[in-house]
Amino acid sequence: MVDAEGLVADACPTANGMPVLGLGTWQNTDPEQCAESVRTALETGYRHIDTAQAYDNEAYVGEGLAAADVDREEIFLATKVWTSNLGYDDVLETARESLDRLGVDYVDLLYVHWPANAYDPEETLSAFDELYDEGLIRNVGVSNFEPENLEVAVDVLDAPIFANQVEMHPLLPQERVREACAAHDIEVVAYSPLARGAVFDQPEISEIAADRGVSEAQVSLAWLREKGVTAIPKATGEDHIADNWRSLALDLDDEEVAAIDAIDETSREVDPDFGPWN
Repeated sequence: MVDAEGLVADACPTANGMPVLGLGTWQNTDPEQCAESVRTALETGYRHIDTAQAYDNEAYVGEGLAAADVDREEIFLATKVWTSNLGYDDVLETARESLDRLGVDYVDLLYVHWPANAYDPEETLSAFDELYDEGLIRNVGVSNFEPENLEVAVDVLDAPIFANQVEMHPLLPQERVREACAAHDIEVVAYSPLARGAVFDQPEISEIAADRGVSEAQVSLAWLREKGVTAIPKATGEDHIADNWRSLALDLDDEEVAAIDAIDETSREVDPDFGPWN
């Protein structure tokens, strides 16, 4: 399959089978818009879709999956268990409810959304192990885990941790988290990879974008890929979905990566009181 931009759909690089560019769906709660954005992304070439129980859109994501002319086996589908559902029985029950809403028999990756509220490593992760053993989830993931949380989870789980999904972008490079993940062969997935638009205002990124004739979004996504990180930018309109997709054709050189690395500004866009860094 070749999309309108001339990019081959199956040419998206993968990390252990997970496409390194995905579609994020946070705050995409309009039923028609959500379903259409998922369908559009899949038919553009995306093969990685990310949602969560807390997004209240799993059913709409499922409608988009069903509407797209793409086989289920080609799609890497991820969702997350919310913090109030992290007791043992609640994980088992609500994970199955998520599958029902999505209209699928399994998900490729199920995350612990935050190590907070009802999260208890022994109870929560034993339920994830059970879902893994049953084949209802192909991979176990965690989200918003600091290195200390990762160490505990690695010790408790029987299944390997496939990925840690965290906020990451040029203004929050997450060196400690990436080092901890690398030590345990855990993939890093970046949410809010454009810092909710803050990257567009960075002169270093704008200069590279102008020199290359691409968007600031493409530069930021390409930077993440250079770091070995999977990005799941939210996009609802066809133009933004296509623009993010074109980032796969952009390879930054060492000088450009170094210029972005040297940005002297830090910003965390998602910072709840229960975040483990607080």
